[in-house]
Amino acid sequence: MRPKLVFTGPTLSHADARRAADVICLPPAVQGSIVAAVQHHDPAAIVIVDGGFQTEPAVRHKEILWAISQGVAVIGAASMGALRAAELHPHMRGVGLIYRWYRRYAFAPDDAVAVLHGPEAVDFSPLTDALVDLRRTVRAARRRRLIANDVAVCLEDAARSLNFRERALERMVRAGLPARNDAEIDMCANVLRAAFVQQKKHDALQAIKLLNESPLVTTSLSHFKVTAAFLRDLEEAGLSI
Repeated sequence: MRPKLVFTGPTLSHADARRAADVICLPPAVQGSIVAAVQHHDPAAIVIVDGGFQTEPAVRHKEILWAISQGVAVIGAASMGALRAAELHPHMRGVGLIYRWYRRYAFAPDDAVAVLHGPEAVDFSPLTDALVDLRRTVRAARRRRLIANDVAVCLEDAARSLNFRERALERMVRAGLPARNDAEIDMCANVLRAAFVQQKKHDALQAIKLLNESPLVTTSLSHFKVTAAFLRDLEEAGLSI
């Protein structure tokens, strides 16, 4: 049986992904990852959750389309996967609320799903919080009347204004409520932490559980054109097709 692959890291641990489906887990996808994975594993399906973009070039749209043209089902969700799925609709299948948000709002910021994270040795543990998770948390807390409407507005504004490298719940609260004392800041942060919404993780699990379906609903691409830019990307990644 051909394997199913998942590129994941800070959004969903490899252990959590393997508990959801019988999959081979790989680090966040970067340029060349998809071509290398198809050539090495001959997979039936690929789920892209996380992707790297700071220290290496991001995973290319063209290599995803190439994989689809080879008969591999490629699904995206939660983070880099949601972005690429929205950009490559209808060829790449997208899953989850974050994917639908990027599909609906073409100019939604890419950094809304970005986080800093540790290396593979610590299972890519996240060091910051994604804007999408912070916004969902603030709105959920407001709906439950845990925080006031004006506080929610200030917190969302603060979350948006922070660079993704500095975006974390405590920092959002301190930036959004500058007149509050330390005790009040801690109290608000504790309320939000208890109500935290892990939307990225939820969407990632939703996508991976699709791999348990039989037969898996796939998309197709019958006319794939190899371009000079694609060949140059492959050469930079030390690959060929």
